[in-house]
Amino acid sequence: MPFDPATLKYDAQGLIPCIAQDADTGDVLMLAWMNAAAVAQTLATGRVTYWSRSRAAFWVKGEGSGHIQELVELRLDCDRDGLLALVRQTGPACHTNRRSCFYTAVRGGDEVEILRPTI
Repeated sequence: MPFDPATLKYDAQGLIPCIAQDADTGDVLMLAWMNAAAVAQTLATGRVTYWSRSRAAFWVKGEGSGHIQELVELRLDCDRDGLLALVRQTGPACHTNRRSCFYTAVRGGDEVEILRPTI
């Protein structure tokens, strides 16, 4: 059956969370938001496109930095209210130049930086 982005469950702002995961290593890279148009553009182009809530505009990952995300597969969760984008990441995924945005852990009640910037 053909996929229709309109069948997803978006929040009151018309957004759905999308987790980006490295298709080869399984590393969780980042969390961002998509609307129906961003989902459709991602599927049409193979370049992961998000909706920037702060800029109220589309954000093609890496269009400024060159740290692109090539879509390998888009997965829907069982409730259709969350997405998982399996990607091939070029360069760091995080704007802090870390491989992943999840670079801080809570260990023993303390915040611990577990990934250093790559650039």
